[in-house]
Amino acid sequence: MEFTAKQIADFIQGTVEGNENATVNTFAKIEEGVPGALSFLANPKYIHYIYETRSSIVLVDKGLTLSSEKNPDVTLIRVDNAYDAVAKLLTLYEMSKPKKKGIDSMAYISPSATIEEDCYIAPFAYIGDHVHVGKGTQIYPHTTVYDNATIGENCLLYPNVSVYHDCKIGNNVILHSGCVIGADGFGFAPTAEGYDKIPQIGIVTIEDNVEIGANTCVDRSTMGSTYVRKGVKIDNLVQVAHNVDVGANTVMSAQVGVAGSTKIGQWCMFGGQVGIAGHAVIGDEVRSGAQAGIAGSIRKGHVTVQGSPAIDAKNFARSSIVFKNLPEMFVDVNRMKKEIEELKELLKQEKK
Repeated sequence: MEFTAKQIADFIQGTVEGNENATVNTFAKIEEGVPGALSFLANPKYIHYIYETRSSIVLVDKGLTLSSEKNPDVTLIRVDNAYDAVAKLLTLYEMSKPKKKGIDSMAYISPSATIEEDCYIAPFAYIGDHVHVGKGTQIYPHTTVYDNATIGENCLLYPNVSVYHDCKIGNNVILHSGCVIGADGFGFAPTAEGYDKIPQIGIVTIEDNVEIGANTCVDRSTMGSTYVRKGVKIDNLVQVAHNVDVGANTVMSAQVGVAGSTKIGQWCMFGGQVGIAGHAVIGDEVRSGAQAGIAGSIRKGHVTVQGSPAIDAKNFARSSIVFKNLPEMFVDVNRMKKEIEELKELLKQEKK
């Protein structure tokens, strides 16, 4: 499908500079633009690309100042926020793609399962006993939904997803390939002979509008439920342990690890490889830089932390400056100690 600059500007409430009849039918990064492509410029450090890109239309912020020698072949659409605008357009583009429907003859569906209308069940998918799949949900090859699990409406389960028994998935949830929902929590009791497994008899509850990345694991609770609340976005290779409660609209980057029974507030942000100790309570709007080690609770929330153990980010930055100078400081301290000792000896000799 083709769209004109005027049509796009009307949809995103932008202003056209150039040919309002210019058309596009695809997206491209501004540095890789081709005729017929729509690009965007949100970061001023890439501004030089606006003068050389071959894209037909570029979205730019209203406040961005451009040289008078702007690329004459490019039509601009000025908007309040170019990044937000392109996100809206990409969403519209994704929604315009036709959705697959129907149940493939090579999928296994238990006779006791309920599959609502407009679903897609791909070849080699497995749907267990008493599973309920809401309307419009798509389940791709080699995905397994075990007995008594519930999948909401308009969900997307990519290949090789595993949803264990009794788990509950809300509406508009995306689970990427290799994602495992409801594996046993890491519960063992030490004995003289080794470790006795503690049965994990709880479930996982994932609320609406959640997206979970590839090869991420959310463990079932020992009792009750592990919760991933509405709007949470979790990256690839993240571990959420048993009985954890991840608050609404929290985001986690790759390789975050959350130990058991931790409670995380709303609108938190965790950078890559952040580790959170078990039984911690994390308040709302806690932001944590990459590789931080959160060893205990941060109950008050609304803070930014960094380092291991995690401390206030500004304090961490100041401490880092000191830390990198420690070798020189060590030499200086030893030199001063030697000088002090020498002065003491001189004072002793003078007293004699």
